[in-house]
Amino acid sequence: MLRPTWRVRDLRVALVGVVFILAWLGIGYRLFQVQVVEAATFVADGENQRIRVEDIAAKRGTIFDRDGIELAITVDMPTVIADPSLVFDPEGTAQVLAPLVGATVAELVEKLDRPDARFAYVAKHITSDQEEQLQSAMDAVAECRGGDDPSTCPSDFDGIYLRTEPYRVYPSGDLAAQILGFIQQDTQEGLEGLEAHYNDVLTGTPGTQILERDPEGNPIPLGELQVEPAIAGVDIRTTIDPQVQYVAQQAAAEAVADTHAASATIVVLNPRTGEILAMATAPTFDPNDRQSIDPAAVRNRAVTDVYEPGSTAKVITVAAALDQGLITPQDAWWVPAEYEVDGKEEPYTDVKRSEGRKMSVAEIITKSSNVGTIMIQEQLGNELHYQYLEAFGLGNISGDSIPGEVPGLLRPVRDWVSATAGASTAIGYRMDVTALQMAAVFGTIANDGVWVQPHLVAELIHPDGSLEVTVPSQRPVLQRETARQMRGLLNAVVEHGTGHRAAVPGYSVGGKTGTTEKFIFEEGVYSENDRIASFIGIAPINDPEIVIAVVLDSPHGEIEEDGSTVELKFGGVSAAPVFARVAETALQALGVTPNGQ
Repeated sequence: MLRPTWRVRDLRVALVGVVFILAWLGIGYRLFQVQVVEAATFVADGENQRIRVEDIAAKRGTIFDRDGIELAITVDMPTVIADPSLVFDPEGTAQVLAPLVGATVAELVEKLDRPDARFAYVAKHITSDQEEQLQSAMDAVAECRGGDDPSTCPSDFDGIYLRTEPYRVYPSGDLAAQILGFIQQDTQEGLEGLEAHYNDVLTGTPGTQILERDPEGNPIPLGELQVEPAIAGVDIRTTIDPQVQYVAQQAAAEAVADTHAASATIVVLNPRTGEILAMATAPTFDPNDRQSIDPAAVRNRAVTDVYEPGSTAKVITVAAALDQGLITPQDAWWVPAEYEVDGKEEPYTDVKRSEGRKMSVAEIITKSSNVGTIMIQEQLGNELHYQYLEAFGLGNISGDSIPGEVPGLLRPVRDWVSATAGASTAIGYRMDVTALQMAAVFGTIANDGVWVQPHLVAELIHPDGSLEVTVPSQRPVLQRETARQMRGLLNAVVEHGTGHRAAVPGYSVGGKTGTTEKFIFEEGVYSENDRIASFIGIAPINDPEIVIAVVLDSPHGEIEEDGSTVELKFGGVSAAPVFARVAETALQALGVTPNGQ
């Protein structure tokens, strides 16, 4: 039997067959790998290319004044973003975009020339004019691509998109700036003021959306779409009266200009409700213009800065003694020009009084006598004195609604030096207070002896419409008759004493002046030149509607008055007129009728 003879042609056919078989085996193996072994991986890769999970920003809550007018709102601002992996020509795209978005070509190339990146900000919060110009240019390219020859159309905007992002705006500029604070626009996180203090409730809960997009970023019709809506943040209605706040800010700015003070702080309080109608500090700032903000102007000095209250604290000493029945306004005794206390090298004295004389309790307050007040404190004693200081709110914050508030310093009575501590504390030294705390002290006297918690937030308004209303705490401090007697004494201070410059035409008011040497914390000594000048008053005195605290840090200079020169470092000279200016306008704005009308 003859063996078959393999011809070269037959060998070639066989080899080709083997190659085809191997190729089909390879293809089959690869198909098996793709469709079976690695199927899940490829499905996931495809979904990652098409399906995107995007955050839906929650609208930040709005902050209102007491009348429901917006003080801080969030608006949608146009923003230009890019998918750098889709940008074909970073240099060319940057040259086209730069004049449209107000950026340099180099800046944009750096952002766009990142082929592995999927996201970049091109320009945040552009103007409406820039948005219109950019949209027109992008529409022109889209129209070209819908024409007869799309291949001739430019690729300038491949990977470039317009979208809106939330942007925080403060419509009233610098009105209540230190109260409101501001946010970080990129993250929408509160940094100062109410924006920071209530950031958790203002922020809301972000949502998500899952959708399919084509390679150019456009949503695929009938593609997958799942939306988890965002929950808006809580709105806040504050207690701030915009008219009173404006008046207080204007007066604070004028006080700094007139007295050359380092700063001025004004608090306007409703003594019956504890509502803070205004809290102003000069210098101030505009939260819309973050580039020019002086960090020193950001803090709300009414609650962050402490000072020794001086003679304004004498009202606590006298009120406590009256309340305990130890004295009456008519009681009088000999008040020496100098008063020595064991443990103090130098005697206590009164300003501009070099001779002793008989003074009544009313005169001691009216003339702001240090010596007379110390003699009253000796009858009261340190234990009772401390109890009243604490009951009036010194040494504690008002509550948790006021951003940045500090408690000040009220040393425990066990730490008082038996002789000098009571005397110095009686006239407003050896303790640190805030302007708000002292406003609340006078608010207690105005409110028939009941301390009401000062607060800035009237209510929280939840997205479902439910309200969380602030209910301030209260506590009795003085008897009603004691508070009435104190209002009479404070009225005499304005009518006949050191506070006569606080008089308000048409209204009966009362208050107390204060002047203390400024303590320099960094050096641990009192300044030889700088003073804290203050005036805190009640208006109208017989039917109180407001309490106003004015605190000036280091006023300097002199003014001519009635043929004599008076120094602005004294509270009765520099701070009292500021009270009068604010009180007159505020009372009119609040609709309080003048005396006898």
